[in-house]
Amino acid sequence: MRRQAPKISAKEAAVGYLSRRDHAKRELQQKLKQRGYSEQEISDAVAYCQDYNWLDDARYAAMAVRNGVSKGWGMLRIKQEMKMKGVHDLCIKQALEEAGVDWFEQARAVAQRKFGDTQMDTPKEKARRLRFMQSRGFDFDQIRYALAVEDEY
Repeated sequence: MRRQAPKISAKEAAVGYLSRRDHAKRELQQKLKQRGYSEQEISDAVAYCQDYNWLDDARYAAMAVRNGVSKGWGMLRIKQEMKMKGVHDLCIKQALEEAGVDWFEQARAVAQRKFGDTQMDTPKEKARRLRFMQSRGFDFDQIRYALAVEDEY
């Protein structure tokens, strides 16, 4: 019969997670909870990490915006991803403002990379491109600008 290895402390587990990549506060709390730590242990570990500035939602939000832009995502998709990770709305808003991204040009660059200079010659192709751009998190005005669509859809 194998002996179970001793469980590491919640602080050690939290530092381990943060050493691999930045996490949002709520995301880290959920991971620690899944590993079976008590609410008090989780609270202590989060406070410990925040004291050393290893856990910072504002920094996480700024990183998430940079990563999203590099993946070709629009503002709506980036916001959604951060909300799912539990980042506060004010942190999201501030990170998006500080990033200084021109979302219309971001949409145009994504459309150019994906579709090149090929024409939208059928309604089916137009619908496919619109769906793609929506799935990337661009709003209708940005999509219209990126695809040079004149009519309403």
